[in-house]
Amino acid sequence: MLAELNQLRANTDALFAALRPEAIYARAIPERHRLIFYLGHLEAFDWNTICRRTLGMESFHPSFDTLFEAGIDPPEGQLPADGPEAWPRVEEVLDYNGRVRREVDRVFDTAPREVAVCALEHRLMHAETFAYLLHNLDAEDKPGICPDTPIEGAPWQPEFISIPGGTATLGQAPGEFGWDNEFERHTARVPEFSIGRYKVTNGEYLRFVEDGGEVPYYWTRQGSGWFYRGMRGLIPLPSDWPVYVTHEQAEAYARYHGATLPTEAQFHRAAFGTPSGGERSYPWGEGEPAAGRGNFDFHRWDPVPVTATPEGDSAFGVAQMVGNGWEWTSTVFGPFDGFRTFSFYPGYSKNFFDGEHFVLKGGSPRTGARLLRRSFRNWFRRRYPYMYATFRLVRG
Repeated sequence: MLAELNQLRANTDALFAALRPEAIYARAIPERHRLIFYLGHLEAFDWNTICRRTLGMESFHPSFDTLFEAGIDPPEGQLPADGPEAWPRVEEVLDYNGRVRREVDRVFDTAPREVAVCALEHRLMHAETFAYLLHNLDAEDKPGICPDTPIEGAPWQPEFISIPGGTATLGQAPGEFGWDNEFERHTARVPEFSIGRYKVTNGEYLRFVEDGGEVPYYWTRQGSGWFYRGMRGLIPLPSDWPVYVTHEQAEAYARYHGATLPTEAQFHRAAFGTPSGGERSYPWGEGEPAAGRGNFDFHRWDPVPVTATPEGDSAFGVAQMVGNGWEWTSTVFGPFDGFRTFSFYPGYSKNFFDGEHFVLKGGSPRTGARLLRRSFRNWFRRRYPYMYATFRLVRG
């Protein structure tokens, strides 16, 4: 796993290297720390979790351990107000990072497996978080980001697929790695329902906007046309890409169409169930996530058409349930029966069991393959607009 950690370090280092040097002190979105925080956070997390808390090693820089320990998720209206001068120089942070990496490398193989995997997946999560932070910088602040190669989709039309009643297995199997909110594994009975074959597209949502619906965060209007704010700049709104919206916007669109968002159990049934009553590890079967199955694992910055990855369809023929955008569910984020916190990371989930966060499933273009397992759960506030979150409709 140390080799995997080094590869992930190279990936996150490349994200910081893509920035114009002055941009490291920018606050890309109002609700988050300045980007300099993330430069120190990844190593501080590894140090605090592996070396300090788990292995009892003495701190060599206590103030940085604390400064870079935790991100923020402030309630609406309580935005951070610190200036760039409140943060240390980049050179100081890089010195700290180098010392942490040397210490972590020395002891990584002695750490409990659960703690080591936690470090790997935490870095993957922040590689995705940093991507949508980068997305909100001006193009000149991220000269190292190369545009995606265009991908065409096949013709399509909205379609609902009937999913027969059955059971859905939620949660991770005992003995396998999962975050605390993934346990305990259990089954849920799911009555018959119908679900959109495709995620709701920009073109469909545009008709809702023209009838008074709220405009998504990643859209902007210039003259008489609508544009998508892509990673490298404005492009004419791609009508066959999935729309990125907040949970509140997704719910409003569903009500407008006399439909609902899927529950977490309905998502599992449509994504991983089979007509014979069995279940798959991934929508396409048992093969590992790979290019061609979907838009995930850092292959692209922006979405692709909803018809672009048919090899990733579920057994019921539902498209892109993994990749191309996390999918909002109607399920409030909360614990499963038997939930227990990690001793080395007690606040990971329970701090967000507040009724204000909703479960997302699936994955985005910037979600690492490790996080695409069936049991993984993401969550965000209902009006958080920056993440790569899509949705599809359910009836019945």
